Amino acid sequence: MDTDEIPETHPRYESLITRHRIEDGVEKGITSRQGLIAQGRGEAFDYLIGEQTIPSADEAAKVAAAYLLLADNPVLSVNGNVAALVPGEIGELADATGAAIEINLFNRTEERIERIADHLEEHGVTGVKGLKADERIPGLDHERAKVDSDGIFTADVVLVPLEDGDRAEALAEMGKTELVIDLNPRSRSAESATVPIVDNIIRAVPNITAHAQELDGRTPAELREYCEQFDAEAARTAAEKQIRSGDLD
Repeated sequence: MDTDEIPETHPRYESLITRHRIEDGVEKGITSRQGLIAQGRGEAFDYLIGEQTIPSADEAAKVAAAYLLLADNPVLSVNGNVAALVPGEIGELADATGAAIEINLFNRTEERIERIADHLEEHGVTGVKGLKADERIPGLDHERAKVDSDGIFTADVVLVPLEDGDRAEALAEMGKTELVIDLNPRSRSAESATVPIVDNIIRAVPNITAHAQELDGRTPAELREYCEQFDAEAARTAAEKQIRSGDLD
């Protein structure tokens, strides 16, 4: 069934559309087959939080927007699943915050990098980083260590959606401010995050953009106040409580 054949009245409409986007990403060589498994795992957590942006996630999205607006060199990291699910939305977030976009992959090949760059360009994204990969993140022995010297390597704030835990930990060791989108509040990525956003990426990215547009024009002091008042552990705990409650109404 094609996506245009799925009626919007279907109770699982958003979930089915998301699955099709990931499948399409695999067919285009953008998303790895392992990405299918990761998507299924995330969808299970999303179901448990009621497939909604809970208040703690909305607050985290607002704080993430503030950090991006304050940053000197903000970068949005993109992997295959991100490119398949929110290519245009990532571009809109970059436009709203002045952030660069960099492709970073665990299953990295030059062909796949180029396909993702082309896919992002088809959705209006230009100036994508990640193709030269002339630096390495210390402490990592796999392909996700490869980053651009003028991108993630020197970034002060990095949005790392759907992230591998070991790279998230390595970025934290480098002193990066990490904004993590992860539906598992107790993943290594979420635990490493300065700002853990426990939400589905298809809701979280547009939400951060909306908050960035709302906060545009605020003074640096006002933005810093949002950041300083944020409690990452409280956000993780609130999400975990929602998941464990079993209240799906």
